[in-house]
Amino acid sequence: MRILRSALFAFLCLPLLAAAQQPPVPPALAAKSWLLIESGSGQTLAAQAPDERLEPASLTKLMTAYLTFAALRQGTLKIDQTVPVSERAWKTGGSRMFIQVGTQVKVDDLIKGMIVQSGNDACIALAEAIAGGEENFAQMMNREAQRLGMKSTSFRNATGLPDPQHYTTARDLATLAGALIRDFPEDYAKYYSLKEFRYNNITQPNRNRLLWLDPTVDGMKTGYTEAAGYCLISSAKRGPRRLLSVLLGAGSDSVRAQESLKLINFGYQFYDAHQLYAKDQPVSSLKVWKGSESAVKAGFPNDFIIAVPKGLGPRVKAELVAQQPLLAPVSPGQVVGTLKVSIDDKPYGDYPVVALTGVPVAGFFGRLIDSVRLWFN
Repeated sequence: MRILRSALFAFLCLPLLAAAQQPPVPPALAAKSWLLIESGSGQTLAAQAPDERLEPASLTKLMTAYLTFAALRQGTLKIDQTVPVSERAWKTGGSRMFIQVGTQVKVDDLIKGMIVQSGNDACIALAEAIAGGEENFAQMMNREAQRLGMKSTSFRNATGLPDPQHYTTARDLATLAGALIRDFPEDYAKYYSLKEFRYNNITQPNRNRLLWLDPTVDGMKTGYTEAAGYCLISSAKRGPRRLLSVLLGAGSDSVRAQESLKLINFGYQFYDAHQLYAKDQPVSSLKVWKGSESAVKAGFPNDFIIAVPKGLGPRVKAELVAQQPLLAPVSPGQVVGTLKVSIDDKPYGDYPVVALTGVPVAGFFGRLIDSVRLWFN
């Protein structure tokens, strides 16, 4: 009888175990394309047509902001510097911060006008200050897009105003938004959570409704044109986890906010955060050939947190597969291996592991000895 009861219990639990191993089903959303990313690992938690080329509208301004923050870091632009307003910037149509031709505007105000008020005039003024003109600035935008790995993006202007050759995808926009938060965290925190900005005696609210609807949302950017529809990139941080949602082609301002919030809540409600490694914690020490050091510590430059379906955290396993032979020189941040993550011995994801320090090339005799050893190996 005891054996029969055990067998019956196991039989009844089978559907529950099978269901636990199935990925959560994301909600259906009223938009053309969307993507939900776990920022800690880059995992895709939900997606619909993420690689479809679409018009980005004012989401373009994320790249304009990225290049502006880069110029500030490099010192080619100063936060308290004043920028002259050209006639071209003043005449730019669409959303504006209402700068006046012939006046001088502080870079800090232009950044707020670009991010909070979505001012096209502010974007042109910044592009002219950084690159001498919008055409040169667009070339910088495309070079940076390629460097970041945005493979399906073409920029033609700094604003997002319609152009047949101005397009991107939800996946590329997620790459850009994630890079902005990662590379310029202080600037992101300073500007993207602002709910309003007043300039020239005109107060304009941030168009990102989620800043009011969800206190864990701290950015990012809205966009709209007739062709693009209503678009919204949002980022929320709850506890150690940050989620990034991209929603393109909604039917209205309220719909893009509601559907984006659905997407973010889905990620938090159906997935747990599972931290595998802390920032700069070595995953392993890897053999280096022909280097001044014989090994290099490998790990992650930030806390490595993955999202796993609720309750499956204890069943996660990770294995490091190293790139061998690993030859010097090795640069900090260089990919040196892959962390293969599994749940219940089933593949769950592969993630790049980087060198936490650098290893210069060894001297002549050191290289010679390792060359001989490699030959025998």
